[in-house]
Amino acid sequence: MTAIKHALQRDIFTPNDERLLGIVNVCKAGKKKKNCFLCATVTTERPVQVKVVKVKKSDKGDFYKRQLTWELRDLTEVDAKDASKENPEFDLHFEKVYRWVASSTAEKNSFISCIWKLNQRYLRKKVEFVNVSSQLLEESVPSGESQSVAGGDEDALDDYQELSTREEQDIEGMMEVCEYAISNAEAFAEQLSRELQVLDGANIQSIMASEKQVNILMQLLDEALGEVDTIEGKLSSYEEMLQSVKDQMDQISQSNRLIQISNTNNGKLLDEIQFLVHNMDLSRGHIRALQDGDLTSPKGIEACINAAEALLQCMNIALLPGHDKLMAVKQQQHLFTELRDTFARRLTNHLNNVFVYQGHDQSSTLSQHTVELTLPKHSPLHRDLLRYAKLMEWLKITHREKYEGLSRTYVDYMSRLYEREIKDFFEIAKIKMAGTSKEAKAKFGLHGSSGKLTGSTSSLNKLSVQGSNSRRSQSSSLLDMGNMSASDLDVADRTKFDKIFEQVLSELEPLCLAEQDFISKFFKLQQHLTVMPPLAQPEAEESDGSVPSRMPPQAEHRHSLSSDKDMVRLMMNKVFQSIETELNSLIALGDKIDSFHSLYMLVKMSHHVWTAENVDPASFLSTTLGNVLVTVKRNFDKCISGQIRQMEEVKISKKSKVGILPFVTGFEEFAELAETIFRNAERRGDLDKAYVKLIKAVFMNVEKVASESQKTPRDVVMMENFHHIFSTLSRLKISCLDAERREAKHKYTDHLQSYVINSLGQPLEKLNHFFEGVEARVAQGVREEEVSYQLAFNKQELRKVIKEYPGKEVKKGLDNLYKKVDKHLCEEESLLQVVWHSTQDEFIRQYKHFEGLIGRCYPGSGITMEFTIQDMLEYFSSIAQSH
Repeated sequence: MTAIKHALQRDIFTPNDERLLGIVNVCKAGKKKKNCFLCATVTTERPVQVKVVKVKKSDKGDFYKRQLTWELRDLTEVDAKDASKENPEFDLHFEKVYRWVASSTAEKNSFISCIWKLNQRYLRKKVEFVNVSSQLLEESVPSGESQSVAGGDEDALDDYQELSTREEQDIEGMMEVCEYAISNAEAFAEQLSRELQVLDGANIQSIMASEKQVNILMQLLDEALGEVDTIEGKLSSYEEMLQSVKDQMDQISQSNRLIQISNTNNGKLLDEIQFLVHNMDLSRGHIRALQDGDLTSPKGIEACINAAEALLQCMNIALLPGHDKLMAVKQQQHLFTELRDTFARRLTNHLNNVFVYQGHDQSSTLSQHTVELTLPKHSPLHRDLLRYAKLMEWLKITHREKYEGLSRTYVDYMSRLYEREIKDFFEIAKIKMAGTSKEAKAKFGLHGSSGKLTGSTSSLNKLSVQGSNSRRSQSSSLLDMGNMSASDLDVADRTKFDKIFEQVLSELEPLCLAEQDFISKFFKLQQHLTVMPPLAQPEAEESDGSVPSRMPPQAEHRHSLSSDKDMVRLMMNKVFQSIETELNSLIALGDKIDSFHSLYMLVKMSHHVWTAENVDPASFLSTTLGNVLVTVKRNFDKCISGQIRQMEEVKISKKSKVGILPFVTGFEEFAELAETIFRNAERRGDLDKAYVKLIKAVFMNVEKVASESQKTPRDVVMMENFHHIFSTLSRLKISCLDAERREAKHKYTDHLQSYVINSLGQPLEKLNHFFEGVEARVAQGVREEEVSYQLAFNKQELRKVIKEYPGKEVKKGLDNLYKKVDKHLCEEESLLQVVWHSTQDEFIRQYKHFEGLIGRCYPGSGITMEFTIQDMLEYFSSIAQSH
């Protein structure tokens, strides 16, 4: 193995500047025994690289070659298989696992030991050695066979070095001088020994010659030691002197530190005093304003606002721990509390007086000024009170109970004022709606020369619950509209009502919005949520959990509110508690005067609700108008239901012809009125639904009346009325009734055709019967050309029947038919010419049919009618002109 190692070093590793440190003869496990060598090498140049090289003998000769090379740093695990028994197998884990079988266990152990030492010396990498004896993992290995096989200890390997070029040249030079060195080694060794003895003698003489210098050197060292002792003594004295200075400096440093602490404390104390003086000092002017400030003049109010804000800032200052124990701070806080209570009391008394005065002032009612329907404006009062808004905010923060007391006072007195004004306002509106005649006043419960509606609310509430008979007798209907002439239908009164109702809503809207805006600004009740302090609980609740509508004022005001928004709504409901009641009363009066007023009210109320919701969906105005809109919509639905009910109850005369039914004409006028009112309205959908209900009722009742008619044929009633409906719908172009318009046209056309066909059976009755028999025989299977051989339908019988209808008789029959049709039709619809023209077309169709049957069933007989188509056209024309 040693010879192989030297050969591998010389032939493979030396040319690559590598040294071979370990070698093992192996073969792959489980395969044919193809031996190779695993070599552990290091490079001679730095940085040192450690490798494991697989060397294999060439197949073509006796030299070796490198086959594979692995870096030792890529090795992750060495598995010796068994640490207690001798086993030549082992595994090396590089990028994959290589399984080997060594030629002997000693070579395997030596190689693994070499790998461990190289890893410890050069890499320090954590390589796992599995199933390896701990004796192998030591710095040194025992001498013997393993050392010779593995190449010796690493230290011994380090001592071995190859001769450099210069060393080789020196040896060669020496051997050239001593030529006999090769031939006579003993002579060469003796010469080297003699030269060594000469060199040793020279060294001894040199040492003996230098003894004097050594003595001198020792003397100098002794002197130096003496000087060192002297210097150490001086340093000790200096150190004692400096120690006293150090003590003095420590005392000075301690004094300086105490002085610095004192200055720092003084500075902090000054900052605290300045903080208290700056934040808790209220000027004399502010104190004077809080105690005796003028709350009536703008300058006095401004001074009070500034003083109140300064006081609030002083009271809300965040004191540091311990400040509240200072006597001066306690006195100042006591002063602030007294000033706050004094000013809150003065402010509350002043505003209470203003609210009380305002509630008792302006006691004149609108009944004294009946010319214009307007509500008084409260903008001057709002403008004057808004100057106190900042003071109300201050009061809300500092004295919650006084703030709530003021809000209750304001609501109490302003609700009285608004109740008087709104009541008078609605009384004037009702008078203007009902008119000033004695009949109108007597009819709707109005009396008194001044125009007052005494007991108006109760009397008008009764109107809304009266029976259907009273409503039908005093309100408009489709049936009434159909029976009225244009002069009877007072369009001017409805227009007047529409203007009055619009004026009422237009006056209420800015009044409510202005009051809500004032309450929000004056009482600082914005839309953001605030938590109210818990007050008294409400006295009672409704069964559904809602607050009773008529709670005592004190309990209502003490109801716990969760937000400013709720408080605004509550205050507005109390200030304007009569608006919804008065509006419902006014709506009931308008509906009593004329049920069609509900159309005007629905449009106007819908528009104002839409406008209010765009401004503020949660406002009092939006909520109130929305509630009233429900009532208006309910009245509108009752109006439509009443019209339908009256259609169902209509009765016709048995002795006169029907003509255009009153409710058909009434629907036309209703649609014209509704289209005018609902043009560009927001609630067009309600009208469309009403249209559908009404038109279905009209259709159904037209058919009902037509079936019950005795004087006028059913087809005529249907034809005339559906023609009128079709004309109306075509003219008005109501999109939601397109299907009904087409249905009306279809019914009109069908009944026109039916009436014409039924009427034409009379002028040529025998001829019709004869040809009906002919068609019956053909239908039974008789050939058309053989019909003439039938006894009842031979040529003689045909000529006999035709002779009974000469031109004069036909014209006479048509003239009688014209008179009968004219008697059936009404003049309003002007359908006589239409029916007569359709009759002409049907007569000509029958004539051509008879001619065709004669030509097919009686061919070559030469039989023709006594009159021609041209004769018929002249008959029809002359009859129409003569009438």
